[in-house]
Amino acid sequence: MAAYKPVVVQACPKLGEKITQDTLYWRGYKTPVQIKEFGAVNKIDFSPVPPYNYAVTASSRIHIYGRYSQEPIKTFSRFRDAAYCATYRDDGRLLAAGSEDSIIRLFDISGKAPLRQFEGHTKPVHLVGFLSDKYRIFSGGDDYSSNLWDIPSATEIISYSEHTDYVRCGCASKVNADVFITGSYDHTVKLFDARTKSSVMTIEHGHPVESVLLFPSGGLLVSAGGRYVKVWDVLKGGQLLVSLKNHHKTVTCLCLNSSGQRLLSGSLDRHVKIYSTTSYKVVHSFNYATSILSLALSPEDETIVVGMTNGVLNVKHRKPEEKNEKSQKKRQPAYRTYVKGRTYMPKQEDFCVSKPVKRVLRKYDKLLRSFHSSKALDAVLEPPIMLHTPEVTVAVMQELHRRGTLRSALAGRDEKQVNLLLTFVARRVIEPRFTPVLVTVADMITDIYQPVVGQSAIVDKQFLKLQEAIGKEIDYQEELLEVLGMMDTLFATFTKKRDTCLEENKSNGLTEIIETDLNY
Repeated sequence: MAAYKPVVVQACPKLGEKITQDTLYWRGYKTPVQIKEFGAVNKIDFSPVPPYNYAVTASSRIHIYGRYSQEPIKTFSRFRDAAYCATYRDDGRLLAAGSEDSIIRLFDISGKAPLRQFEGHTKPVHLVGFLSDKYRIFSGGDDYSSNLWDIPSATEIISYSEHTDYVRCGCASKVNADVFITGSYDHTVKLFDARTKSSVMTIEHGHPVESVLLFPSGGLLVSAGGRYVKVWDVLKGGQLLVSLKNHHKTVTCLCLNSSGQRLLSGSLDRHVKIYSTTSYKVVHSFNYATSILSLALSPEDETIVVGMTNGVLNVKHRKPEEKNEKSQKKRQPAYRTYVKGRTYMPKQEDFCVSKPVKRVLRKYDKLLRSFHSSKALDAVLEPPIMLHTPEVTVAVMQELHRRGTLRSALAGRDEKQVNLLLTFVARRVIEPRFTPVLVTVADMITDIYQPVVGQSAIVDKQFLKLQEAIGKEIDYQEELLEVLGMMDTLFATFTKKRDTCLEENKSNGLTEIIETDLNY
């Protein structure tokens, strides 16, 4: 009996990934370190002074981590309920945080008990930050108010009640010590000047605002809310410069690198997108395990820290630059040592001893070898194979059709299996490389399960999706044929004109020759 030959899966060429300087740079981070916190990480903030420790706010605690430490080097836990938005002052000596009990607490990094407590909000405070003069704090809460506080006297300077929904994000200008910005769930971003009694600018973002960011120059403002990241020109009265829609879910956090040339955005779709601030195009992307709530980049771009909804802190460090000094390790054999003799061609007088190669068959090949057609089809209808390697599923269907057992493999399936099968066919039938096989599969499924149409709402819905997909593809093909006909007409016209010009040139040449002969 001849040996079983495995199913041949048609290999399709893939586009090579474009390697850019950004790709090489952002890939230069080590494998991430995972740290488990007590709750969802709502804020990460790096100290602006060496050694660049970072504060992580999660649940009712604030943990201070060293650059390379996996355990907190300090903990602030004087909160009755959840803590929010722990932020460093520019000199790295003080830390301010809001809380669920509406009290703002100010901590000294070297101590444990709060230095000051600011009471004035009536609901949870999610936003706390320092103005650039280092002596005032601004805050925003769920009571729709934005307040300004004096640190030495622990008193409220002014309160703004212009937002009509929760105030959840904000930032201060590094250029002007009196200017700060707040973002709210009322879809607006407001710019306040401490010298005035009302906001000086209102920007309509269009979605609940989750994060705002000012460029170091103070002229450009970035807001994030919904799936959009928008860049505004503050100096032109809040004119919209660009609107970016590269995420699939709500954007929750923003961050700039140390040079201000790259903008990072984190989202609930588990991705961190990196944009160039000159072209505002995505130059790189990171993928994470769960939804992202907070993001921070160290002042020297050496560390990326991402906080997620499941309480996991993901820390990536840059790989150290390779030195040109000679390595002290033992020298390894050259590559040619390992491949020596592989290209040798045996001579006629040589005696060759062949080593049997053990062939490992995949699950569907083993089932096909045992003539279990239905089980082989089930094996390639598993979600990982259907999603990532659909060519394997189609190859097995083609093999079953060649054997004449495809109809029997498709028959006798329950509602869940038919739904899975129709979902795959409806999604992939429009791909040219799969169309010949999947059209045959669709015909057989329709013939087999036509008598039960109307008995299951789920199966009926999938049949309608298949019909819609095929109808759209037929419409596209008709439009393409029309365009092809127009192009053929144009090409025919150009060819006719060219032939006419050539004939005229030939006739003119003959006339000139005849006239020359007559003159002689």
